[in-house]
Formats: sequence, structure tokens, C-alpha cells
Amino acid sequence: MSAAPTLRLGTRGSELARTQSGTVAAVLERIGFAVELTIIKTSGDQNTTASFGSIGPQGVFVREIEQALVERRVELAVHSFKDLPTKSPPELTIAAIPERIDAADLLLVRRDALAGSNSDWLPLKNGARVGTASARRRVWLEHFRQDLRIEPLRGNVPTRIRRLEEGGFDAIVLAAAGVERLHAEQRFGDGIVVLRLDPERFVPAPAQGALALQCRRDDLRVVAALAQIDHAPSRAAVTAERDALARAEGGCDVAFGAHCTAVGSRYELIAMHERAGVVRTARVAGGDPATLGAAAWAKLEAAANL
Repeated sequence: MSAAPTLRLGTRGSELARTQSGTVAAVLERIGFAVELTIIKTSGDQNTTASFGSIGPQGVFVREIEQALVERRVELAVHSFKDLPTKSPPELTIAAIPERIDAADLLLVRRDALAGSNSDWLPLKNGARVGTASARRRVWLEHFRQDLRIEPLRGNVPTRIRRLEEGGFDAIVLAAAGVERLHAEQRFGDGIVVLRLDPERFVPAPAQGALALQCRRDDLRVVAALAQIDHAPSRAAVTAERDALARAEGGCDVAFGAHCTAVGSRYELIAMHERAGVVRTARVAGGDPATLGAAAWAKLEAAANL
């Protein structure tokens, strides 16, 4: 009996990245492949103190992994899709997008920082210190609650949760998907309250909650294997969000959010963008999700030019 063909899977070394890659590896092993995880340190991992936007353009968490693919040091990579730039090397393709999980952000709040008077959906005491390194989250928080003190917070999910529990912040914002994949909710003490932020209001990063399985375009064996993992509805929604992002020419330091959902046979997309200190939103709907990014961006442009 011949040995199963081995695929080298490139991934970041964080607990979340290894968990995501391990999940994909398990699926590939069930369909007949042996998978070897290859840890690749990215420039974003090497600088753990600066805000995302100040450490370089979009792609700081994927460039080295994409280069390893191009150089044939690995056969495939698993990325958090929101980390991928809108343009990747032409030799590469996103061969699969597994079924997406919750795209929303979570607000984790110390119980002693809760207050219901300022906002029913951002129930933070006046002047609360909120940690995030995301330009989008910072701008959205400041837009909805001008009294909040938004301060930089980098690190992996467990590190950020620990900083909150130790009293470094009154609240932090995390992606629901990262918390779910790590089962991190099991680590919260009684002093932490978790609130899901409605993605129709606090619009998440494009493709948040989705994984991108990337390989070389000419590696037909891997392309065919990954096609078995692709989830068409998730691909359609993420493609609409990413198309809107590409039109915004957004990087890590651009405040832009997009969220697409299927409603019956139609898709609805909401996009949220900050320009010159003004936050605007646009909602569009249609039967073809491939058209929604352009439609949403046209509405945002029109509103900005009024």
C-alpha cells in the first residue's frame, strides 16, 4: 500500500493560526493526504508593539508565507482571509474558502466598567479605556462613543484577554471567529462580560470569520484537493466584501468594513468607510453578489461628494 501524498502547509505560529491550519489539515487527511505544518514567521509577527498600519502595508501577516508558496517550500497555506491583501502574486490562487463562521466583533468588558446609560449596545462607563490595534475598530468606537479612550493593544488572543483581566483595559475588541476557534470563551473569568457587536451596525473587516486556502495556480493536484473544501455561499459573500475593499484601496490602516449576507435568493451588502473624519455607510442588495462591491462603493462615493 503506497503512502499518502504529503502536503506541506505553511502557517503562522500563533495558537489561532495553528488551530485553523490543524482543522484544515484534519480534513485533508480524511480525504487521503498526509499534512505537515510548516511554521513561517511573518513581519507582522516580528513586530508585536506597533499598530498594524504603522508596520507596513496590508499583507504583513502573509507576505513571507506567500513567498514560501511561490518558491515551492510549501504546497498550501491557510490564512485568516481578512489578513490577505487584495492583490497576491499571480502564481497563487485561493483554491478554497471553507464555510465561514461568525463575522462579528466581540466587545469584552470588565464587569466593573459596565454602564447602561450611555448606549444600550456599547454599555461602557464614561471614559472607558478600550484596547485595539485595528484602525477600523478604533474609528467605529470613536464614531459611536466620543468619550471612550481608545489605546493600542497588540498580541495574540490569549495575550489580549490576559491584559484585560489584569486591568490594563476596561474593554477590548476581538473577532468572534478567533474566540470561537480557540474556544477562548472557556478562559474568561466571572469578571468579564462578552457582548456580540451587531455586524450590521459595527461593520466587521471584509472576510472576517473566513479562511483562505491558498496554493500555486499550476499545482492542479492541490487545487483539486482544496476544491472539495470550498463552500460556495461563503465564497460568494466574501468575494463581494473583498471587491468593495479593493475599490477602497484599503490596507490595515484604513477604516473600512463590509458584511455580506444571503437573504433567500438575494444577497445584501453593507459597507462602512471613514474619509476625512466622516463615517458613512451604504447598503445594497441584488441577486448577483459579484455586482455588490461596485454598487456599495458607488453609493459611498456619491455620499462623499454631496
